Amino acid sequence: MLRRLFAGLLLGAVVGAAASAALIGWLKITVFEGTAGQLEAYGAALAVGVLAGLVTGKPIWASDAKVEAGLKAFFGALLAAGGMFALRRWAPPVTLPAPVGAGVSMALGNLPVSLAVVGASLGALFELDNTDDGKASRGQAPARSRVAPGPTARRGQPLSDEHDEGSAPSASEARSKRAKG
Repeated sequence: MLRRLFAGLLLGAVVGAAASAALIGWLKITVFEGTAGQLEAYGAALAVGVLAGLVTGKPIWASDAKVEAGLKAFFGALLAAGGMFALRRWAPPVTLPAPVGAGVSMALGNLPVSLAVVGASLGALFELDNTDDGKASRGQAPARSRVAPGPTARRGQPLSDEHDEGSAPSASEARSKRAKG
């Protein structure tokens, strides 16, 4: 479980850091300021939430994971927006150097690197939520079959292949008697 937690933290942080690097490197957004900054912050958080939902936990490319990944992506977007709101509202001020931040003290939610925090949080949550889906745990014997192998009997007949003289013949025996006689 601890390994799963750290894997989720790492994978979510990578998703958030990649989004942060894209904002800083390609779009030249170093601070979320004003109304446009709010739209950028929440839009980027929504994108990180969707990506974290698609790739952490049971990823979308796993067998039978399409619906689960879609639900995680939807709720990941909502949780990421809530996380961004919390970071912008209540996070303590931090000072980051000029290439990454503004070089002045400001709330963590106003900087693009806050996306790594949001992504890491969601990644850890989704990885911890990922279960074994009923698979046998290590050290347990595999589940036994509920149906016994071998010939089956109709109601009132013994399980053996041999029939008593008073018992009715099977369907294959009846066909072979009709074909002979």
